Formats: sequence, structure tokens, C-alpha cells
Amino acid sequence: MANLLYQQIEMLSREKHIEPEVVVSAIEDAMVVAARKYYKTEEDLRAKFNQETGQVDVFSVHIVVEQVTDSNKEVSLTDAKKKNPEVEVGSEIILAKPTDVLGRIAAQTAKQVILQKVREAERDTIFNEYHTRVGELVTVIVKRAEGPDLIVDMGRTEARLPKREQSKLETYNIGERLRVVIKMVDRAAKGPQVIVSRADASLVQRLFEMEVPEIYDGTVQIRFAAREAGERTKVAVASRDKDVDPVGACVGMKGMRVQSIIRELRGEKIDIIPYSEETVAFAQKALSPAKVTRVQITDPEAHKLEVIVEDSQLSLAIGKKGQNVRLASKLIGWDIDIKSEEEKRREIEDQMTRLTAPATPLTSLAGVGAKTIEKMEAAGINNVEALAAMTPEQLMEIPGIGEKMVDKIYQAVNRFYEGGEAAAATEEGAQAVEGTEGSEAVAEGEQASDEVAENTEASAETETSAEETPVDADTSASPDNETAGKTEEASAESTGSTTTHSEKSKHATATEDASDSAQGDSEQPEEAKS
Repeated sequence: MANLLYQQIEMLSREKHIEPEVVVSAIEDAMVVAARKYYKTEEDLRAKFNQETGQVDVFSVHIVVEQVTDSNKEVSLTDAKKKNPEVEVGSEIILAKPTDVLGRIAAQTAKQVILQKVREAERDTIFNEYHTRVGELVTVIVKRAEGPDLIVDMGRTEARLPKREQSKLETYNIGERLRVVIKMVDRAAKGPQVIVSRADASLVQRLFEMEVPEIYDGTVQIRFAAREAGERTKVAVASRDKDVDPVGACVGMKGMRVQSIIRELRGEKIDIIPYSEETVAFAQKALSPAKVTRVQITDPEAHKLEVIVEDSQLSLAIGKKGQNVRLASKLIGWDIDIKSEEEKRREIEDQMTRLTAPATPLTSLAGVGAKTIEKMEAAGINNVEALAAMTPEQLMEIPGIGEKMVDKIYQAVNRFYEGGEAAAATEEGAQAVEGTEGSEAVAEGEQASDEVAENTEASAETETSAEETPVDADTSASPDNETAGKTEEASAESTGSTTTHSEKSKHATATEDASDSAQGDSEQPEEAKS
């Protein structure tokens, strides 16, 4: 019987990969819990497993003292000497507790305690084994699905493949073999503790180590890797031997090495980039296949870069949904602000315009107090244009300016610019009115000129008719007098209509002179006849 019980303990130990002593300790603890629940006592109880008999004995332990203060854990020296005359103060008196009376409830309690202790021991063993293997490549078998997550079999234990660690373009079937990397070991997790991943960048690094001997022996090193699982991966490699091309070693003859990795990742694209210690040169290579015009470090402390590319290369440098520039930023560890040459040119022109434009003082803002203006000026904001270019978050960083004050400032800025637009519109309207009045004056002048021209033509016709009149006095005198009278009336009307314009008056005078001359000419034949 004893041998059979201990055999069961050893079998359980091998199955759970724990030591037999751990199982024995769990059994002893379970018997203590069951006895305390049955006897309803606060005594210090201990259990001992006998491997020969298979019996688990339970004892109560009391400490010998001169004066008893806690009867559950202490015994007086007098009472102790009755049971063992050789005891002394400070020694222990052990009293056996019968276990054959514990019953079914106590046995069920003991079973639960044993299972819990064995489970805790198993989790400790798994944690101690796998927490040092994080990042290691292992082969697993898909066992079952629990919601969006997958439970995979690692051989000795189960692992979890969460949805976030799965490749977007992959589907998995029960019983399928997968290569994964150990992402982490969670000691407090419910269920499997080991978390594995198919989406981590370290998976690509481990696959390159398997396929490329130069990486395995350390001749070629993978310095950095950035990945968006299922779509694209960028890998920066460097060689420790100047005679070895790191990119060529990873690609292999006719791309055989990298193609095997791409098949394992089910068609994911891989960009292999030579590593450079210089940030500018590394950034230019990281944005491949786009051709970069120039790279400028804008903020060394915050790790920010500005990249300028040709207009035709902008979409290629950014990539689909910004993927290329996003992976390049992860690869080099710097924030990349990418712009085309046309955008950069416009930006420089705007900066020059702002520099040459006159600055408007903050006192021009209506509704903003003097103390608020002093706070903004202390923060380096000296004009309305600079204030309008700031974001609410930047304004709230100024000491003494809160959210309500930011709203008030922006309302004042809006009123300022709206007022400027209204003033510009009013000025344009005034100019339009002046233009209209000028047009009307020009039209009146043209009309007056037309009238003078008509009068001049009439005078010219009168002179012509006077010159062509026959010399016969009887037939010409009367018509000439009538013509002269009509010419005088026309000249009088012309003079009256042009009293307000000096030029009209001059034309009218010329017309009168012409008419007088015509009349004199018409009278000459009469005098000659007489």
C-alpha cells in the first residue's frame, strides 16, 4: 500500500515536472488543513508522511513554559513532566491527533489543497524554466482556440498565442505546426503562463539566424529590425568583416535565403538595409526604395529629423498609409518629418513673409487684460501673429494661463482678424465707389465733348454753305441772314450748356467767331453789288 501511494506520487511528479518532495509537502499541508477544520482548533498542527506505511500522521505541538498565556500553543512545565519527565522549559511536547475520524468532508478539503499546491508548484517550475528563454524560437502545434486567442502545445506545457501577436494576413488550423518566439512569461496569468508571438520583430531575426550562417556565427549582425506583421519588415545589418557584404549574405544567391524566410512569413515583404553609424546616412538608407534629396537634424535632444525628397518621390517615401516612413522611424529611432521640395519652398517663403511682415503688438487685442499680455510676453510671445500660430496646448503651458483664458485669447484673436477683414472690405468698397464716381465724371466729360464736336461740325457746315452761296444779291441776302441767325442761336445754346466747363466755353466762343465770320462773308456780295 505504501509503495503504491508513493508510486502515484512519483508518477504525478514526472507528469507535472516537479519534485516528489513538493507533492509530499502538499499532502502534509492538506492533512493539516483538514484536521484543523475537523477539530476546529487553533493549535499548532503538523503532519508527517511515512513513506513505508503510507500513513499521514497529524500532531499538535505545544511549547513548555513556566506560566501559560496561550493554552492552544503552550503547556505548563508541571503538565509536561507528567507526560515526559525529562522535558525542560522551551522544549516541545508533541501529541498525536487521530486521522481516521476526519471523514469525507475533510478528505475533499485535503484533495483541493493538494491540487492547488501541485498547480502552484507546476507554475513555479514553468516560470523558472521559460523566463530565461524569452526571444527564443520554438516550434509549437495549434491545439485549440479560446475566443480570438490560440492555445498551442509546446511539449512540456501549453502556451497562449494572443490575437495581438498573430499576423494580420495569416489563418491557423488545429494541428498546424508554427514557428513562434517566446514573447514573455506571465507568472500571475490565469491559464497558460507562456505568451508566444508570430508578429514580433525578433521572429524575423531568429529566422535569419537559422537561414544565414554568417549571422549565426556572428560575422554579420542584425543591428535593428522594425516590423508590421503580415505587410513589411525592415532589417538593418552590419558586417564585422570588411570583405563580407552584409546585405548580400542575407539575400543569398538568387535570393534563396531571404525567399525561404518570406515563405515562412507567408509572403511578407522584407527590406534589408546596410547599417550606418551616422544618423543622416542611416536615415537615407532606411527610407529606401525612395531617393532622398537631403536629411537635416532639427532637434537632436528630441531625436527629430527633417527629410526632403523630390516631388515625384514623396508618395514612395511615405509608402502605403505611411508604412515606409513609419517603419524607417522605428528602425532608426528618430521621428521623421518628410516633405517634398515644393512644400519646403513654400514653407521658406512663408517664413520670409512672416519675418518681413510688420508685427502687430498684443495690445491691439480687445478683451485681453494687461496682466495676461505680460504673462505671454514673459513667455516670448510679443505679437499677434506669433500668438495666432500657437496651439491651445502650448498656450496652457504658460504659467498663469488656464483653459478659460485660452478660449478668451482665441476669441480675441478671431475678433482681431475678422475686424481686419471687415476694414479691408470697407476700403475696397470705398475704392469701388470712388471708381464709379470717376467713371460717371468721365462719361459726362465724353458727352460734353460729343456735344461740342456736334456744334463745331454745324459751324463748319455753315461756313461751307456761306462760301458756296451765289453772288446774286437778291437771291443770297435773305438766306445768308437766316443762316447767320440760326448759327447765333446754336452758339448761344452751346454756350449755355457748357457754363460749368471751361473747355465747352472755349468751343462755344470759337463757334460764335465762326458764325460772325460766316455772316460777314455773306454780306460782302451785297456791298460789292451796291
